[in-house]
Amino acid sequence: MAKVEQVLSLEPQHELKFRGPFTDVVTTNLKLGNPTDRNVCFKVKTTAPRRYCVRPNSGIIDAGASINVSVMLQPFDYDPNEKSKHKFMVQSMFAPADTSDMEAAWKEAKPEDLMDSKLRCVFELPAENDKPHDVEINKIISTTASKTETPVVSKALSSALDDTEVKKVMEECKRLQSEVQRLREENKQLKEEDGLRMRKPVLSNSPAPAPATPGKGDKRAHAWQGAGLWTHDQTVPLSQVWTLRLREGEVSQPKVLWSG
Repeated sequence: MAKVEQVLSLEPQHELKFRGPFTDVVTTNLKLGNPTDRNVCFKVKTTAPRRYCVRPNSGIIDAGASINVSVMLQPFDYDPNEKSKHKFMVQSMFAPADTSDMEAAWKEAKPEDLMDSKLRCVFELPAENDKPHDVEINKIISTTASKTETPVVSKALSSALDDTEVKKVMEECKRLQSEVQRLREENKQLKEEDGLRMRKPVLSNSPAPAPATPGKGDKRAHAWQGAGLWTHDQTVPLSQVWTLRLREGEVSQPKVLWSG
């Protein structure tokens, strides 16, 4: 049996063109029209499902109505020498009486009831003098400027806007670099101060102990004091005292000051 001809109208009919650069998502639109007097179900399929997002990718088009399908190409490294082999297929069929479960309706559809149209993908790079950024600026300027302005004036204004933005970015970079340098110097100073604190000895808050003096009940201390061995600030070695007194003729031999 011959295949049923597609009842939906497609715009574009044979190619989906994607205009670069391809460093960001690139979107193109596909318009589906239903010129019949019956509702039509549709599905959009592709040979590269990981490279594209399609919204909506399926649905029902009322009789005499149309719908716009957005096809979004994901960013990728474009090679101009490599030809695109990606393709899309729009599959359709007349809507059944019960459309509550469209997944089951597609599974139960007979092959002779299905219609399809195929489109190939084409990748294009913009011309050197037609950059997307300039196009967007020209759109903004055209909405605010008068209709008598020439394209030359628009390009001059867009260049001025670009220079202003570049200057702002450069000034912000310089400011951030200065701030980083200042913070590094403060951090270095704090580390040096912490090192000095760690090297300083910890001073005790308690008062220095007073020099010891002999008590009343200390027999040994009284004996040393009586023998001239105790002074206010130091204890003189016993041998020096003996030698001194022998020289002065006061002591003929050492005395035993105490025992035990």
